[in-house]
Amino acid sequence: MAQAVIEVRRGEVVESLHRVHIAVVDGAGRLRAHAGDPAFVAFARSAIKPLQAVPLIEDGVVERFGFNEAELALCCASHSGEARHVDAVTGMLRKVGVSGEALACGPHPPMGKQAAQLLADQKLEPTRLHNNCSGKHTGMLALARLHGWPLTGYHEFDHPVQQRMLRELARWAEMQPDDLAVAVDGCGVITFALPVEKLGLAFARFAAAARRGDDAPTRIVQAMMRNPEYVAGTDRLCTELMRVARGRIFAKVGAEGVYCAGIPGAELGIALKVEDGATRAAEPALIAVLKALAILSDDEVADLARFADPDITNTRGEQVGVLRAQIQLEASHE
Repeated sequence: MAQAVIEVRRGEVVESLHRVHIAVVDGAGRLRAHAGDPAFVAFARSAIKPLQAVPLIEDGVVERFGFNEAELALCCASHSGEARHVDAVTGMLRKVGVSGEALACGPHPPMGKQAAQLLADQKLEPTRLHNNCSGKHTGMLALARLHGWPLTGYHEFDHPVQQRMLRELARWAEMQPDDLAVAVDGCGVITFALPVEKLGLAFARFAAAARRGDDAPTRIVQAMMRNPEYVAGTDRLCTELMRVARGRIFAKVGAEGVYCAGIPGAELGIALKVEDGATRAAEPALIAVLKALAILSDDEVADLARFADPDITNTRGEQVGVLRAQIQLEASHE
């Protein structure tokens, strides 16, 4: 089995190891390369938000409520709770005709350190709008309003919104809906578990559809690439990777060590899962895979060095260690 670990080095000693499962799939459904166990089953968490945005275009939500491109990107986001994110969600809710109280996601401090500090300095409590998933939730509320479905309970498994999300993921992953395990995500909506290889397939097919010019995938990928600051935020890998790649890659993080990316030009999808759920290991793993596939140049990897080889610091701010990716992709022959 090809090696895929992230070493946590303190000084010259490897203190910890994070095992990673990786699948690189093409638009025809072929597993092109892998490491670890590509059949490893993982919850996709927030990584599938771009796929969950498809009904917003196909059903006419974007046109009906006049969502602009940045707002569409925010529907795909795990945003940092910065002012631009909160303002955009506020505007979207106004367009849909609902208040922030309609959001089923609970409040939490902004994911962005600066945004969280600003809120604390102002002695303000976070609201549901600061939840990193508030853009997705607003899109789901808009979908419910468009169809005349109940707004209450839109986050629950039996609601038509979540049943639509289930079918959408199954479609892109080429699975039967009943074969997707379900549970409740951190923001309250339903999340789905599937093999890493199938998650990579979903992103590969989405990337291929965007390359063909299919309406929904093309508009979603363009929205993410053109507005990367709305997909994550300041000093976040999703944002910085899409900026550095200049329209070649769209990427989306998920909780518990999940990361996915699509490369429309090559019609490739990448999915990875850090087995122990460590987000700190997912970022260097993704960059290592992109470098191994020659999707990122050495100069681009250097621009992303703080994510590729992140430092470990102590409470004095001293650099005492580093994370190092040891990724060896194995070519698949199918």
